[in-house]
Amino acid sequence: MRLAAMGLAAMLTMGAAACAQTTPAPTTPNDYAKTDNWLCLPGRQDACASDQTTTIVEADGKTAVEPFKAAAAPAYDCFYVYPTVSTDSGGNSDMIIDPAERRVVDQQLARFGSKCRVFAPMYRQVTLAALRTAMLGGRSPGDGELAYADVRDAWRWYLANENKGRGVVLIGHSQGSRILLSLLKNEIDGQPAQKQMISALVLGMNTPVDAAGNYGSIPLCTKADQAGCLVTYVSFRATSPPPANSRFGKTDPEGRRAGCVNPAALLAGKASSDEAPLHAYLSSKGFGAVEGQAPKPFAKDLKVTTPFVSMPGLLSARCVSDGEFTYLAVKVNADPADPRADEIGGDISVAGVILKDWGLHLIDVNLAMGDLVALVDRQAAAYGAK
Repeated sequence: MRLAAMGLAAMLTMGAAACAQTTPAPTTPNDYAKTDNWLCLPGRQDACASDQTTTIVEADGKTAVEPFKAAAAPAYDCFYVYPTVSTDSGGNSDMIIDPAERRVVDQQLARFGSKCRVFAPMYRQVTLAALRTAMLGGRSPGDGELAYADVRDAWRWYLANENKGRGVVLIGHSQGSRILLSLLKNEIDGQPAQKQMISALVLGMNTPVDAAGNYGSIPLCTKADQAGCLVTYVSFRATSPPPANSRFGKTDPEGRRAGCVNPAALLAGKASSDEAPLHAYLSSKGFGAVEGQAPKPFAKDLKVTTPFVSMPGLLSARCVSDGEFTYLAVKVNADPADPRADEIGGDISVAGVILKDWGLHLIDVNLAMGDLVALVDRQAAAYGAK
């Protein structure tokens, strides 16, 4: 996979934040009353109206097709901030919806439409080109404050015009999660909007928590029927834990560990440190939100014609805290005697070399998608009962 194709790149955690940025020129705020500035809005055929049909592959090789249907009248909302996907050439993306943005909501957000109204603003994110420049030691042309300001403005517009007292789940990945952490700190924690927060899914990004497991006043989720809490993790193969040079899952300079919540374990009534089977939805078109490198076969002699594949029992995970790192350790429960694959794709590789410090960043969300969707519905029920 080419480095430029890393659509779910870690962005600022992998160097761009540490690089000096060029002084940004004054910019005009986006008007989020204009529907063109949204990737997804309720009640229209847009990027989130994508086919989520899934082939279920059992351990004995038998298959079934799982259809998908969006909720007709969902009781709560989901507000999503997408990861680093822009292929625009500048330091920050434009506001034109490209295939990259459509592809990522297909992978990470559209399935939540079975439970909630989905809102996904376009924003002038720091691009893959800026990330590449920073990773090569250059001066990043990206303006992270501009990206944050766009999402903040979209959030404020949503609260003023669409929320109407409804509960909302906030969802982010990678750069989107980094922005979401700032949004939680500046606009939600201790603010009136905190009363509307069902939960926050801060995925593929370090969430520094205190000794009590809190991000500010927002606690990590410890059970499925809990509202107002935070779900966060970075994922690595159990057989390939974070190397010393990885920034994912690393304790920060202030000694705050990265939070880790295992959504599958919570649904099973277990602690996040307990192993639990993952309800993954893997793309049959490529890794995570990235196309261009075909996934490995899912089973012997199986031709998949649906956009997604789910293989019950093949994957399990638990939160691990080891040395400086805290992360979701993903185990492949391979059985060479059955027809299913004994391994999954999802690693980032450059020139055939796997970048172990990135872990399974490309498929952080896919790995637990079914669990996340089920969990937010449980959380929404708890929120509604308060």
